[in-house]
Amino acid sequence: MPLVRIDALRADPGRLAALGRAVHDALVQTIDIPPDDLFQVLTSHDGSAGTLRYADFLGVQRDDGVVFIAITMRAGRPPEVKQAMYRRIAELVEEYAGTDPKNVLVTVTENASPDWSFGHGLAQYL
Repeated sequence: MPLVRIDALRADPGRLAALGRAVHDALVQTIDIPPDDLFQVLTSHDGSAGTLRYADFLGVQRDDGVVFIAITMRAGRPPEVKQAMYRRIAELVEEYAGTDPKNVLVTVTENASPDWSFGHGLAQYL
């Protein structure tokens, strides 16, 4: 936990790996997850069979370098910790993958301990 999904437009395997590493490092640094707590789904969309759609919502003028990052994690972190996490993700995605921070869209979905099973049909957090 957390489970991270990263979707990027026309990202080669190297860029996908850099995006995943950036997000993971940011989570380790800001929300104190263990370094081996790595669960990610990394997807590149080719622009025809699969694509990403976006607009200039809230005045943020994105381009085809856009990256959608969806994080599912247990509830309980205060807003200032989440803000630090968003900031660090944007910084590291720029550093590791060369992605302009304006193109980094992050969403967080929170749930509770009973909502996780890490294998063997068990709810390990209970």
